[in-house]
Amino acid sequence: MNTTTEKKIVVGVWPTLVYRDGHAALKFLTEGLGFTQICLYAGDTEGSIAHSELAWPPGGGVMVSSVGRQREQDDFSWLAEHPQSVYLVHDDPDRLLARAIAAGAVVVRGLRDEDYGSRGFTVKDQEGNLWSVGTYRGEIVE
Repeated sequence: MNTTTEKKIVVGVWPTLVYRDGHAALKFLTEGLGFTQICLYAGDTEGSIAHSELAWPPGGGVMVSSVGRQREQDDFSWLAEHPQSVYLVHDDPDRLLARAIAAGAVVVRGLRDEDYGSRGFTVKDQEGNLWSVGTYRGEIVE
């Protein structure tokens, strides 16, 4: 029996993003935003990604894959028309914004303080997906 008060957090929601260039996405997400790559499984064509998992240091994660030969029958035309969007909680968005820009992010909404107590920004990655970062951790429900 665990006698500490620590609880293991199990991630029950995984945003999943599909990219045309999965390796460029992984580089941006790890070097630009600070994710940690947990695993990577190669796809069926050279350079494609069947599945990868990235951990967000404060908790949670995302899954990333890329379009490969096995997925050719799927219609991924929506990727260009409808960017995907993910919100990340971070204690120091000012510092993270500079890191994201250095990795090639395009600023969509610069740093600002919100009425609900968050400070954050939104950037666009190389394929148009939106990454919003802020200090807001959600409402606490007891």
